[in-house]
Amino acid sequence: MRIPLASSRFAASTVSAYPHPIIAREGWPFVFASLAAALLVWALAGFAWSLPLWLAAVFVIQFFRDPPREVPRQANAVLAPADGRVVKVEKARDPYTDRDTLLISVFMNVFNVHSNRAPVDATVERVEYSRGSFVNADLDKASTENERNAMVLRLNGERITVVQVAGLIARRILCYVKAGDRVARGQRYGFIRFGSRVDVYLPLTARPRVAVGDRVAATSTILAEL
Repeated sequence: MRIPLASSRFAASTVSAYPHPIIAREGWPFVFASLAAALLVWALAGFAWSLPLWLAAVFVIQFFRDPPREVPRQANAVLAPADGRVVKVEKARDPYTDRDTLLISVFMNVFNVHSNRAPVDATVERVEYSRGSFVNADLDKASTENERNAMVLRLNGERITVVQVAGLIARRILCYVKAGDRVARGQRYGFIRFGSRVDVYLPLTARPRVAVGDRVAATSTILAEL
């Protein structure tokens, strides 16, 4: 049975998310460069000639925004690791732990926030990077053919795998954790530049709280319950 997204996002009381910059640090060089280019052309050629560069700067700023989020208190909740649209909720084989799982995939377009956040409180068992192609991240084959970075988490005897997948124009996956690290729900652990997706492999006993087509917000949306 499908549970409305509104109820899944706010079913539990929340606490404030971690402190963070308003614009993601990964975007600072791009923001400064785009603003500098717009100002330079404005000064040399006038505002009309600089208008396309101002529009480009606005796009860069919105892409690298990193807004605050509320963290649900619900102990068994698996939180969305990324903003975007749910494109898969199905049984699938986790290639990183070699087991049958519930797969929930979130596709991010260029207008979504691309900061990636931990879905649960857990220990990082391992991080595995794989080179690959850059087909549209909305396609099924992107999960196995595209450049990707997998983070296997262990909690209470269970394992959850979170995979950052590069997209058609994404060319940079960033991950800031390593094996042995502890992550907290809502903690910022990585970033993907431009359109991409995140796959979450959960135990088969997990109960999904979203359906294909739902829009989700990193940290504040509950994807599933363990």
